[in-house]
Amino acid sequence: MNQITSPTAYTGKITAAIFDWAGTVLDFGCIAPVAAFREAFANASVPITEAEARGPMGAAKRVHIEMILADVAVARRWQAQHGKPSDQSDVDALYADFLRIDAVNCARYSDLIPGALETIAALRARGIAIGSTTGYPRSIMDGLIPLASAQGYAPDCCITVSEVERGRPFPDMILANALALGIGDVRGAIVVDDSPTGLTAGRAAGMWAIGIVASGNEVGLSLEDWTALSPAEQDGHRARALPILAQAGAHYAIDTIADLPPVIDAIEARLAAGETP
Repeated sequence: MNQITSPTAYTGKITAAIFDWAGTVLDFGCIAPVAAFREAFANASVPITEAEARGPMGAAKRVHIEMILADVAVARRWQAQHGKPSDQSDVDALYADFLRIDAVNCARYSDLIPGALETIAALRARGIAIGSTTGYPRSIMDGLIPLASAQGYAPDCCITVSEVERGRPFPDMILANALALGIGDVRGAIVVDDSPTGLTAGRAAGMWAIGIVASGNEVGLSLEDWTALSPAEQDGHRARALPILAQAGAHYAIDTIADLPPVIDAIEARLAAGETP
């Protein structure tokens, strides 16, 4: 057996960027799904906290509900309210209610994050293809994509959790983007996501992973609430979120999508020097 120790390095440019949706490109603070989860559970007479709603963010939404129900505190409250543990019929009912509520919320919280259009335009000027992934099912995206398009955002590809066998943290959606976009080498692609599971999926796909802090789920504040904070308060939120994104595998972390172009430059310099994700 012969061991080969020096594989050929990829030293080209970034050719594709694959973005999450809520908290990354639109819906500053990832508000829509959190509000929908909380309303669905309240309708089932088991209110949940914002932290409980945000905890599994990035997962497929039905799986997200299962993960909330598996939380010890939520399971205890469910048992007390309903006299039995939750089962798959409860998950089905919660998920159906979530989809109904979120269809409205996505329209309500569909504003693009400031700087998103300018960043996408800058990437396209460099010949970078734009892909996207989401934990939303296709039924939700069928309503959200036109709202984003009306604001000027239209990625080249959108793979939802409905189109793959496994959602995040598995790389299936990202790799489906790679195929659809015709990416020649995954080392020349980046994944931009505000959820830890999305970053883990990006690393599993062999790509560079960039975490979103200020507009993302780990901070979880609306644009108005974020901008109302003092610099010291914003730094406090960053200090809490950054280790979580780093643990998930982020190579870089930025406040919002507006801060992405310099990261592309830094990654291309590392590629030119023979580094890999």
